[in-house]
Amino acid sequence: MTTSSSRDFDLDVAEIIEEAYERCGLEVRTGYDARTARRSMNLMFADWANRGLNLWTVTQATLSLVSGTAAYSLASNYTDLLEVVVRNSSSVDTSLSKMSRSEYLAIPNKTNTGRPTQYFYNRQVTPSITLWPTPNDSTDTLVYYYVNRIQDVDALQNTTDAPFRFLPCMVAGLAYYIAIKKAPERVQMLKSIYEEEFQRAADEDEDRVSLKLQPGMDYMRV
Repeated sequence: MTTSSSRDFDLDVAEIIEEAYERCGLEVRTGYDARTARRSMNLMFADWANRGLNLWTVTQATLSLVSGTAAYSLASNYTDLLEVVVRNSSSVDTSLSKMSRSEYLAIPNKTNTGRPTQYFYNRQVTPSITLWPTPNDSTDTLVYYYVNRIQDVDALQNTTDAPFRFLPCMVAGLAYYIAIKKAPERVQMLKSIYEEEFQRAADEDEDRVSLKLQPGMDYMRV
């Protein structure tokens, strides 16, 4: 007996839908069955964005700064910003700290110019980033990581915008969403399986870095 030597297993959207329906004790019989399942998958992906960071959606981008301009519009597929630095013409990076809306509003003089040290990320339908102080050097570049929106499920022959390790979670989640509409007697069972699969996938989908602890040096004088 020999092994397959294959490591490219994946499911297209049609196969994911078929597997999810089977877990509900159903079959895909009409075009509407497939359409409502695709809609449920897109809603599920929106919920994944709300549940926390999906590492495969993290993307690096750059933005050329303009002297005297503090606010810049970003694309609507941005769901969050993670790390932001200003890179000068010598490729030296300066980290920026994130501030809240209220912290930005409390800045007395928002027209101060200089190399930015802070930013406010405005999470609107079309998000934007506002820098402070206002940039004074058009040769500087903003370099940042952002969380990209998961690609939509459109065609049955497409594969999904997720790594293979999330396939069990994806199928379990879609089965739960379908059960809400078509197999209510299985909702609780499928919800439990889905939450277990999602937690397992989420626990695996994280950075593996060394833990560094720095002891405090505070002490009480007597």
